[in-house]
Amino acid sequence: MFSPTLVPVNGVKLEVFEAGRQNAGKPVVLCHGWPEHAFSWRHQVPALVEAGYHVIVPNQRGYGNSSRPAEVTDYDIEHLSGDLVALLDHYGYEKATFVGHDWGATVVWGLTLLHPDRVDKVINLSVPYPDRGEKPWVEFIEDLLGTDFYYVHFNRHPGVADAVLEENPARFLRNMFRKNVPAAEPEPGVALLNLARAQTPPGEPILSDGELAVYVSAFETSGFTGGINWYRNADRNWHLLADVDPVVRQPALMIYAERDVVPRAERLTDFVPNVDVVSLDCGHWIQQEKPEETNQAILTWLGRHTAD
Repeated sequence: MFSPTLVPVNGVKLEVFEAGRQNAGKPVVLCHGWPEHAFSWRHQVPALVEAGYHVIVPNQRGYGNSSRPAEVTDYDIEHLSGDLVALLDHYGYEKATFVGHDWGATVVWGLTLLHPDRVDKVINLSVPYPDRGEKPWVEFIEDLLGTDFYYVHFNRHPGVADAVLEENPARFLRNMFRKNVPAAEPEPGVALLNLARAQTPPGEPILSDGELAVYVSAFETSGFTGGINWYRNADRNWHLLADVDPVVRQPALMIYAERDVVPRAERLTDFVPNVDVVSLDCGHWIQQEKPEETNQAILTWLGRHTAD
């Protein structure tokens, strides 16, 4: 990708990749997930620029060469959404279209609830709107999927997963970014940590050796704790969002993957009434596994909503 700059925002510095400045006035902010990087949007950037958009791609706090605060609570939804608001201020925009994948989608949903006046349109991949429900999210997931589910383990055993992933970042990331992964029998322990230590990766690689090297270099520098701390704020976020209007009123596009393990939202239109839904035949890493189809879905939808 293009060369990044370090942008001071909200008390931290974000490593930001930018393209299409000649298209000023039509900003699109791309928000990565875990364990990802701004690089995960490499296939979307040129297509968006060619279509006339000013594309802004931050490594969010905890990732790449962006700041990595020490306090866990510095990664809650108020801080993460505050970074994006400050990024808009830096570029002189009142609002933008925000696109998120995985945890990036969760941040974009939260940003839209906390700062609705700064969000023009919403496009999210893989992770649908998180219905707040009656129980804090980690407790809810623990009841549903048990204590060995990685989301719960990250919260109940601070530092353990971080150390396992950092034993061999190249092996973990190689094993993580796969497609056509066959179904496997459940095994004892935390499946994600078992995957991190597996000598033989499942399925087929999504990344070339050169692309994988970009991720490995980034996480060898940053470690995994910053990104995992996003998970460790799930219940805090549940409380922080208690008193906001839970309805996303902006035009929205939800892109699901048909082979994803992330479940679809049964009540999506209750909370996102102006949503269109697209499904692509792929696994979780949508924009990297099906880049052309992803670009077509995003650009077609944006084209229909340019006058909104």
